[in-house]
Amino acid sequence: KMSEVTKQLLESYDFEDVRSRLSTEDLEHLNEDGELWFAYEGLKKATRVMESHFQSQKEIYEKEIEGLNFKVEHLSQDINHLQKLFREENDINDGIRLEVSRLTSENLVIPDLKQQVSELENQKLDLENRLQEQAVKLKGKVPMSNRLHYELEGDRTQRRINEVQNEGDKKEKERPKVTTQEIEGLSNGLIQEEIQDDVQSKIKQETTRLTVENMDLEEKLDMKDRIIKKLEDQIKTLTKTIGKSETHAPALSKEYIGMMEYKKEDEEKIIQNLILDLKPRGVVVNMIPGLPAHILFMCVRYADYLNDADMLKSFMNVTIDGIKEVVKEHSEDFEMLSFWLSNTYYFLNCLKQYSGEEEFMKCNTPRQNKNCLKHFDLSEYRQVLSDLAIRIYHQFIIVMENNIQPMIVPGMLEYESLQGISGLKPTGFRKRSSSIDDTDTYTMTSILQQLSYFYSTMCQNGLDSELLKQAVKQLFFLIGATTLNSLFLRKDMCSCRKGMQIRCNISYLEEWLKDKNLQSSNAKETLEPLSQAAWLLQVKKITDEDAKEICEHCTSLSTVQIVKILNSYTPIDDFEKRVTPAFVRKVQTMLNNREDVPQLMLDTKYLFQVTFPFTPSPHALEMIQVPSSFKLGFLTRV
Repeated sequence: KMSEVTKQLLESYDFEDVRSRLSTEDLEHLNEDGELWFAYEGLKKATRVMESHFQSQKEIYEKEIEGLNFKVEHLSQDINHLQKLFREENDINDGIRLEVSRLTSENLVIPDLKQQVSELENQKLDLENRLQEQAVKLKGKVPMSNRLHYELEGDRTQRRINEVQNEGDKKEKERPKVTTQEIEGLSNGLIQEEIQDDVQSKIKQETTRLTVENMDLEEKLDMKDRIIKKLEDQIKTLTKTIGKSETHAPALSKEYIGMMEYKKEDEEKIIQNLILDLKPRGVVVNMIPGLPAHILFMCVRYADYLNDADMLKSFMNVTIDGIKEVVKEHSEDFEMLSFWLSNTYYFLNCLKQYSGEEEFMKCNTPRQNKNCLKHFDLSEYRQVLSDLAIRIYHQFIIVMENNIQPMIVPGMLEYESLQGISGLKPTGFRKRSSSIDDTDTYTMTSILQQLSYFYSTMCQNGLDSELLKQAVKQLFFLIGATTLNSLFLRKDMCSCRKGMQIRCNISYLEEWLKDKNLQSSNAKETLEPLSQAAWLLQVKKITDEDAKEICEHCTSLSTVQIVKILNSYTPIDDFEKRVTPAFVRKVQTMLNNREDVPQLMLDTKYLFQVTFPFTPSPHALEMIQVPSSFKLGFLTRV
């Protein structure tokens, strides 16, 4: 917009028209000192400077927008991935619920199936009895038919013999009689044959009927056998399924006492799988805080339960050595350091909580008091673990400081986020400031994002809230001290507008503390010297009252620091005035009675003393289970 206004002003002013209306003498009079031309050249230079500046600002903004778009796209991909995992987990849970409901319904069907089996067995017995009865009847009828058949055959033979004898005796009789007797014999034979055929046909019909009925009964019996076999198979399958479901839920039938049984030769495998090879990102999801530490302590309880001093000493030594090794191997990995700082802290707390000492048992439940160590005092190991936790904490702070250090000066001091300040630099510092703007890629947003990453990682790894607050306090001290030291060395940054910018950035940090509910961390107090320096840059510095107010307000700054800021103050607006030497001497005189260290620069390497507060674990040891991802199948819950 500024460049467009400048162009419009230049285009609206017609130099040729003005020259044509002015006489030669007037032009010579106006240009005899070159004032008009000098003004015109100055205006063109100012325009070029403003155009180049706004062009650089435009490029910076475009780069920032591109970077933010990339971050948004990356976050969208992460969100989609997490949603996909969530949906898959829901599908698995739904499948498990459906399988449980199916098994439950099948279990309810088992009594009905048993009743059907008993009914079918009864029917089978009835059918077998009927079949036996039919077989007995059939056996009784077959001999009768055979006997009748034999009798008929005998009668037929006797009849034929009689006929032959009659024929021989009566040969001499009259032929008419012979003819009559032959006819009667033939008729009687035909009658007997018809009777015999009827009896045989009836016997065959009865036999066929009984055979068909027998086959039907056998088919029914086979069908009942198949149904019984099928039902028996279903009962066996359901019985096996019920047995498996009971084995998968041993916690319902077995009571645990919160120990992990292991063999002494398995110590190296425990340390390798539980400490050296364990990845934080595979643990933090749906796990209780400090789960590896609790598992380690359950192994300690088992060695104490056996009253085996050598076994307990060996396990404690390999555990401490394993933690030292994993911290050494990942000395620059913030997530790994955060994870093992948290687990070392929880392991130390478990040793205190279940030590049997009265001061650590106040918050225990009766069941937790039963889980206390019975035979050994591990106070010496508690001191070793405490020293190890302090070492891990210091390395943990160093890694965080190394990550955020390059962002502090560009984001807190050099980056201009307030509208109207950008481009207004003190005379004599424009070239230097412009070069910084060209190379700077960090903003206040970068600092806040880095702090949020630290905070979320510490929360995911289950770091205790008090330890988290101490870490945030240390980071805020580094931010304030580094910014203030840079301010002392940069006269171009000592201005009223820069004080406003610093105050704005401090408010962003305070708002971040409020969003994360960290107001009680005392991190805000570490920014007080920087906040007072920002106020000093903005306040009026002319009268005696101003000097008195400065002395009363700047209590966190030393005399040397206050005088340095006043001497370095560089106005950038016309209404501002440089601080006079007399005013500086007046302030210095008022501060002579103050007892403070005559030190200008703050020690950015200073570390606040860390404390590990005792926080008893609410998790019952007997309820803790080892996930399969830990690869500790050789451990046995006791």
